[in-house]
This record gives sequence, C-alpha cells and structure tokens, in this order.
Amino acid sequence: MSWLLHPEGVAKKTDEVDSLVPDPTNPNVMVSNKSANKPFLAYKQYRHKQEKKHEEWVARKLERDERIARGEDVGPAEPDPTAEVEVGLWGLVKFLISTIVIVLLTGKFVTGSYIWEYDGKWVQAKTYFPVKQQLFSERTLALYDGSDPNKPLYIAIDGDVFDVSSNRLTYGPGGSYHIFAGRDAARAFATGCFQTHLTYDIRELDEKEHRSLIHWKKFFAEHKTYFKVGTVMHVPIDPMDPIPPPCKSPKSGDGNPAAVQDQKQGEANEGSKSAPKRGGTTRDAVREDL
Repeated sequence: MSWLLHPEGVAKKTDEVDSLVPDPTNPNVMVSNKSANKPFLAYKQYRHKQEKKHEEWVARKLERDERIARGEDVGPAEPDPTAEVEVGLWGLVKFLISTIVIVLLTGKFVTGSYIWEYDGKWVQAKTYFPVKQQLFSERTLALYDGSDPNKPLYIAIDGDVFDVSSNRLTYGPGGSYHIFAGRDAARAFATGCFQTHLTYDIRELDEKEHRSLIHWKKFFAEHKTYFKVGTVMHVPIDPMDPIPPPCKSPKSGDGNPAAVQDQKQGEANEGSKSAPKRGGTTRDAVREDL
C-alpha cells in the first residue's frame, strides 16, 4: 500500500541503487551489478581467471620445451592447473561406498534398522549363496519329519522340498502343522483339506485351487527363513486310482469351522504349547505366516 502514501514513487536506498562494473571478459564494457547479474558476473570472472592461468601454463610449457631442446634438465612436467580432473574408477568406487554408508546410517537413525526394515529376498543369504539341491525319495523325505532333533525339518509342496527347521514349534512334533512335515501334501495346501488331502495328487483341481497351490509354493520359496533344498521323486499316480473326494460338507458350504480356527491360531500360538484343533477344510483361511 506504500504507493498510496507515496504516489510519486518510493526512492531506492543508497545501497540498493544498481551500480555499473566492468564486464570481466571485456573491461571496456560496463554492466549492471544488480542481484540478477551477480551469478553470471561471478562465473565470467571465474572463467577469465581460469583462462589466464591456462595461458600462463602454456607459456611455461613452451619455455620448458625450449630448455629441453637445448639439452637442459627441466624436471617433471607441470600439469595443466585448469584441466578438469576425471573421477576415475577409484573415485567412483569411493562415491558408491560413501553413498551406501550414508544410506545405511540414515536407515538406522530413522527406522532403527540399517536396511530400513526391508526383509525381502535381496537381503537373504540364500539369494547369493543357494543351497545345493538334492533329490529325495518319499521314504528319505519322511526321515526329516522332525522326530529326530539332530536332522533338519523338511516339508514338500508339489515336488519342491523346503527346509523349515527355523520353525520347529510349528512344524515339529506337537506343532500345529506337523502333519505337513516329511511329506508332500500339495493337495492339502490347494484345497485346505488337512485330514483327507495329505497327498501329492493334484488331479482335477479347479482354477482357484491351482492359484492357491502356486501361492504357497511362492510363499515358501521367498520366505526369509525357509529355503528350498531339493525335489522329491514321487511314485507315478495310476490314472485309474480314485481322485480324493472333496472334504467340504454339502450343508456347510464353506467347510468345517474347526479348520478355520485352526489356521487362525496356528502361528499365533507358535510360542505356546497349546495344540489347536484340526478340522476338515478351507483353503482361504490358511494364514501366510505358516
């Protein structure tokens, strides 16, 4: 509103009046020293100094070459003081190391974890040092059901064998899911029928059951503490053998409620010795923290 009080205009303060300074590249030309021009003037002045240094270096180099031509001892050559220094491989390595250290320390400060609480496959040792794969027979796989505490604990899904020794409270004897230990119960993972479908026979699964089977294979393969140790060689299924019947009750429509409760409490009760009930089915109730 100052223009209402001073319609004739407000005069600039003495220190705000634009002054003229010589152009660093051409002293015969005067340019304004206003704030908008200062960065450009500073850069021009810097370039002018660099050019002057380079000319002086060229003159010394010519003089050195003349002395060399006369056979005089001139010592090592002087590098160009204005030459741009290349980073090089070692400089790049130091930059990357410094960046990684800064990121790790920032993660520790912000989240309390050097890796920002990330627990995906890229921070798992098995991603970079995969376990040697073995071929199991069904009889050999059964020896790794957790009954021997000196042996690892294995389960199998659709032929893939996984080491779940890190979770013996769940998969070991007395655990909520000990029924899966030492065998390939692919059909049970697909259908949720934990009593009648403990078999690798996956014939005539519907689309939803196939998706469930793929989901669980991926879950165990990408788990941060479980890892694949090989495959199991099954006895071929006779096409004439009967297909396991569905375990759903025609009246319930959604399976045995006991199975739902079993899946909800399985891993939650991992630290306790309470054994949840095992019921008939539901593939949607199985938790992803098996």
